[in-house]
Amino acid sequence: MTSPQGMMSEADQIKTFKDFLVQYNKLSELCFNDCIHDFTSRNLRPSEDKCTSNCMEKYLRTNQRVSQRFHEFQMIANENMLALAQKSGVASGLADKGVLPSNIVFH
Repeated sequence: MTSPQGMMSEADQIKTFKDFLVQYNKLSELCFNDCIHDFTSRNLRPSEDKCTSNCMEKYLRTNQRVSQRFHEFQMIANENMLALAQKSGVASGLADKGVLPSNIVFH
């Protein structure tokens, strides 16, 4: 939830930070397990370094693309729900209250 000034509450900030840490740890573990195979040296080999960089970039690009597609599908679902509501006559009451398709989020 946000405060009247548009700032996230402390609980929301903590949740967001925890979610970030979970994703960061998942990415770290995934790329480490896929790329690091030689434990005889403290330094990364060039091939391990390249693998971890590629792994991270691919993960982040994929995550961004999935988020983008989710947003696109959410907009379509919202438009479909609004169209259905308009057919049933509910939408006129929502429009009078300032509820627009872009403001509706279904869970």
